[in-house]
Amino acid sequence: MPGANRETSELLRDRATAVRPDFRVTDSNWDAVTRLCADLDGLPLAIELTAFRLRTLSVEQVVNRLADRFTLLTGGSRTVRPRQRTLRALIDWSYELCSPAERLLWNRLSVFAGGFGLDAAEEVCADRSDEGVAGDEGVPAHEVLDLLDRLVAKSVVLPAGHEGQGPPRYRLLETIRQYGQERLAESGEEERLLRRHRDFHLTLAERTADNWYGPGQEEALARLRVEHPNLLAALGHDDDPQATLALTAALRFHWCAGGFLGEGRRQLERALAAAPEPTPARARALCAASWVALLQGDHAAADQWLAEAGQLGEQQDDPVVGAHVMSFRGSLAAFQGRLEEAVGLYEHAVAAHMAAEGGASAVFPLFQLAVARISLRDPRAVEAGRQAVALAEAHGERWGRAHALLTLGYDAQERGDLEESLALMRAGLAIERGFSEPLSAALMLETLAWATALRGEYERAGLLLGAARGLWRDIGTGISAFGPLMAEAHARCEQSIVRALGPEAYERALVIGGGHDSPGRTIDHALGTGTPAPAPVQAPAPAQAQAQAPSILSGREREVAALVAMGMSNRQIAAELTLSPRTVDFHVGNIRAKLGFGSRAQVAVWWARQEPPTS
Repeated sequence: MPGANRETSELLRDRATAVRPDFRVTDSNWDAVTRLCADLDGLPLAIELTAFRLRTLSVEQVVNRLADRFTLLTGGSRTVRPRQRTLRALIDWSYELCSPAERLLWNRLSVFAGGFGLDAAEEVCADRSDEGVAGDEGVPAHEVLDLLDRLVAKSVVLPAGHEGQGPPRYRLLETIRQYGQERLAESGEEERLLRRHRDFHLTLAERTADNWYGPGQEEALARLRVEHPNLLAALGHDDDPQATLALTAALRFHWCAGGFLGEGRRQLERALAAAPEPTPARARALCAASWVALLQGDHAAADQWLAEAGQLGEQQDDPVVGAHVMSFRGSLAAFQGRLEEAVGLYEHAVAAHMAAEGGASAVFPLFQLAVARISLRDPRAVEAGRQAVALAEAHGERWGRAHALLTLGYDAQERGDLEESLALMRAGLAIERGFSEPLSAALMLETLAWATALRGEYERAGLLLGAARGLWRDIGTGISAFGPLMAEAHARCEQSIVRALGPEAYERALVIGGGHDSPGRTIDHALGTGTPAPAPVQAPAPAQAQAQAPSILSGREREVAALVAMGMSNRQIAAELTLSPRTVDFHVGNIRAKLGFGSRAQVAVWWARQEPPTS
């Protein structure tokens, strides 16, 4: 375990032994000891005070009583200064050293769970002109940054680092946060601040949901992931059941694409039970709950919720709800093996999304329509898949585009073109890497394993199935949730691997393949771009994945690749082609993803070898 935890556990052991000589850290209490030290934020004074309580309480009892830590952690050695005899006295002293505005911000920041960014602190904690708080007792919005800097300098607020390439984040130690919560409750502001906290995260979630089918999906999903503790705290504020319902619905991509299916199911069921009124928020929450249930393989619940959502959508004349209900009914039919019915529902859903939301969200039913047509051996499957890719490209959308590329790869596999299949699936996986999203990664790794086994690379296919199995286990679902045909394809793949390698070698491959600790690293290993796997895995040579590249790249992407090969920057390419720099960024990222390259230089070398026309 980390050194800081080891040091604090050793300090606890030494101080506890001084007052209780028979105290030992053993296998039976080790988990409780490490949890206790973590809950005490590693604060030496808190650990010293805790040691005195271990004269009469077990470690487990102390852990269970920490909710009221300021009452629990009193007393201690009489040789220390009075203000250091209790944790509360020490924090009281630190609090008194702060200015009134700093104390007020400290109190208000305590509503955040897990951490916060500057934007959240300014929106939630600053005073507003319509609330009548002014003068020396307030926190004007333009002073939040300066006050936050001062609290950081005093170690009341701690920098929490950057999440990826996002802005800095901050946090309060849990002990400091609980103290601030008590002060906030005494001030009479608690309810107003909790409501603001909930409203801020509702706005964040709704913005993500409303703008999902466009640029910035990876960043939006990452932001929701890092805000997960705050989202749960906001959902726990039950003053307005309709607002809670709206938040659970707006978090649908967090629940489903972010890998929080179990948590999403619990929150949606709780919110739906608390707000039975036939409101627009309920209709959208029912759609979200249906999606979660479908991905969990709970067809009965999905069917029930879709029936009510469809009825409410009609009563409220809400075309967006109607489009989503049609899509999910198509998914339900497909997952139950009713493929002809699913195709008809998906076709209607595509038209409904086009009419209701301007087209971008039609990517979702389009790639599923392609899958259903593939299963029916309908030659129009590739048309739907390509339409989904083109629609995603036109809107700068990447999540649905990755799924559409996977679908085209699956189509190529079913047609027997394994080289094209692998190239397309790898292109989809390369895009998916940026999301670090377990459910899509598991589905893509499964499908890649099937194509890999058909090529005769059985050990590698076993590793891929192991990677998928680990992800399925983490999110609480499996390939069988996606219908009997998918389950049958998985079974055929397993049988071919066992025949080729034997059951013991297959089980070993599953274990090794499932040994990666994140979806991103799992994808890196699958693409051969990460640290070498523990077992020998022969990745396809780059030329194999790139041989099909001219047919994969769009016309615009070929134009961009030619200019990259000429040494132009993205900004120069944007000027040359009259595009925005952001659009060129997306094109260059897509080119690298499709070709499996890590740098622009590799694109340039590949282009020179291909010698394609530049017009």
